[in-house]
Amino acid sequence: MKDLNIKKIQPTKGYVLVEPAKTEEKTVSGIILPENDSEKPQHGVVLAVGEASCCCGGSCDCEGSCSCDDECGCGCEDKKEDNCCSSQSCSCEAPVKVGDKVIYKKWGGNEFKIDDTEYQFLKFEDILAIIK
Repeated sequence: MKDLNIKKIQPTKGYVLVEPAKTEEKTVSGIILPENDSEKPQHGVVLAVGEASCCCGGSCDCEGSCSCDDECGCGCEDKKEDNCCSSQSCSCEAPVKVGDKVIYKKWGGNEFKIDDTEYQFLKFEDILAIIK
């Protein structure tokens, strides 16, 4: 994958691509931290956003309703039951856009490395906040 460029990567439905912030190498008081002692940052910049995704994995009309599929796990046989996910509102739209600075779950996402830079693929629900 020598010709792989971050600009060529488009996240799949329900995911965003984030470049994590650089790890701190010094404390505020000036103590240099060893590379293996520093925690990975939980914030970064959104580089790419995948398509809208339905709350339950079914298809989504992005007008507030989902159509339930077998992978949903809601346990309803009749898709019109009150406890079926199709009666829930659908959160289709991505919560962020390219360029947003975000805070994400500590154990969320999957790391991906190109050259010497690590990136994170995060699900929409792994994003906790947008930094304004």
